[in-house]
Amino acid sequence: MDRGMNKVVLIKRRTRYEELKRRYNTVEQARFYIEHLGADFSDYETEDKNYNAALESVRSLVRPMARLQEIDREYLPNMIFGKDDIVIAVGQDGLVANAMKYLDGQPLIGVNPDPARWDGVLLPFETGDIKGILPKVIDGSFDAKSVTMGKVESKDGQVLYAVNDFFIGVSNHTSARYHINYRDQVENQSSSGIIISTGFGMTGWHKSVMAEFRGMARAFGMGSVPEPSYDWGARQLTFQVREPYPSRFTQADIVYGQIGGDEKLIVTSDMSENGVVFSDGIIDDTIDFNAGMEIKIGVSDRIGRLVTG
Repeated sequence: MDRGMNKVVLIKRRTRYEELKRRYNTVEQARFYIEHLGADFSDYETEDKNYNAALESVRSLVRPMARLQEIDREYLPNMIFGKDDIVIAVGQDGLVANAMKYLDGQPLIGVNPDPARWDGVLLPFETGDIKGILPKVIDGSFDAKSVTMGKVESKDGQVLYAVNDFFIGVSNHTSARYHINYRDQVENQSSSGIIISTGFGMTGWHKSVMAEFRGMARAFGMGSVPEPSYDWGARQLTFQVREPYPSRFTQADIVYGQIGGDEKLIVTSDMSENGVVFSDGIIDDTIDFNAGMEIKIGVSDRIGRLVTG
């Protein structure tokens, strides 16, 4: 195996321990703050120790087989991945989703650094598994699940991708004002924002909104509401309007629907300021969505590939 022909990008994140140390400047100050609140600071230390041990284990297994580049999660929006790169994300499920949105078909290996702490739905491998799975990915004999992504395009040419979901609304959580165009039906709406989920993201924000809807249905004697089926690879998105408010000037009929592979949901902002579009919970990577801005939301041609074996 020619090590020089292969490049692995290792994506990592700061632990809670590192975040606290960064915030309070020293470990002693961080410890004082946590213990003053009655929490156990040793848990933060243990998590950090286990995580860094997992990273070192992955490094030692990768280096004999490939060139290794490391990047922190916060720098992902500026990272340019090569088309033949292999990506390993060591962390929680959210790190895998965050990484995937910046990829374009490169295989992504999710590694669970602490199985006793995290279940890891998107983390099928532990650190020691890298020895067996990485050679399969290098020679192309691996199995993977395809993940359909969503895509937002703004009128001025900005593009944003999502693995889980998009949020369209106001950054300070006041009412969002906009026009929504779904299958040539147009409404002027005021709401808490719109969520657009991929099949991959149907167990995230979408599930939370549906839980509220089911509770309301039971309270009004409407019976049970079935859980929507979802497929990670389905070329379809699902949108929900949160808390739409009908009035003399606003409507609330277009509140839920699917966006097929060739369809677009079109939304035009009526907000003078603070309008935003962001994806996968990353508020630092946004499109400003203020008065007159039009966006089109649809299924992306970009496909995620999560290595499974």
